[in-house]
Amino acid sequence: MDTSINALQQAHNEVLALFSDIYPVSEELASTIRQHSRLVFVPRRTSLLHLGEVCKSVHFIISGAVRTYYIDKEGNETTSWLLFEGDLAISVYSFFGQRPSFEAMETLEDCSLLILTHEKLSALYRQFPEFNYIGRTLTEQYYIRSEAKANALRKLSAKERYLELLANRPHIVNRVSLGHIASFLGITSSTLSRIRASI
Repeated sequence: MDTSINALQQAHNEVLALFSDIYPVSEELASTIRQHSRLVFVPRRTSLLHLGEVCKSVHFIISGAVRTYYIDKEGNETTSWLLFEGDLAISVYSFFGQRPSFEAMETLEDCSLLILTHEKLSALYRQFPEFNYIGRTLTEQYYIRSEAKANALRKLSAKERYLELLANRPHIVNRVSLGHIASFLGITSSTLSRIRASI
């Protein structure tokens, strides 16, 4: 069988397994998802979404790493998310509102991404009521992670935030630059270096 067909089947299986963990996926829904999604291979340092662009697709990360970031008034980049296999790369504000994004997305590694457009996702919601439940649950999970990150910034010390990140995603230091990690944690690179030297 063609390698690209194998890769597509594997990508579909992984995403459908993710959905099935939330709610049983009927064969009709699975078939429709297979029909309307596509697998793309994207090299590292590729922009998936520019600042001010409307997010037209959700990207299911099959392999690779993606970061989202915004630029403050001083022109500094701040990393808002570091995303890996099994994560969804999306600008929630832009995608669901179909409004210009205040975030940008770029690949940090060569990536394999299964893509579903906003138009196709909306059609799936209309055609399959059970998919609304899956979509709502995924959105809730995103907001729970977002709230947990906001609480960590408010309540935990810089060292505690770094240790928590290592506990949850120990592989991260081997895959993401320390500059991006520091930005994600809301600290400077020099502060992160001191924390790393102390543990």
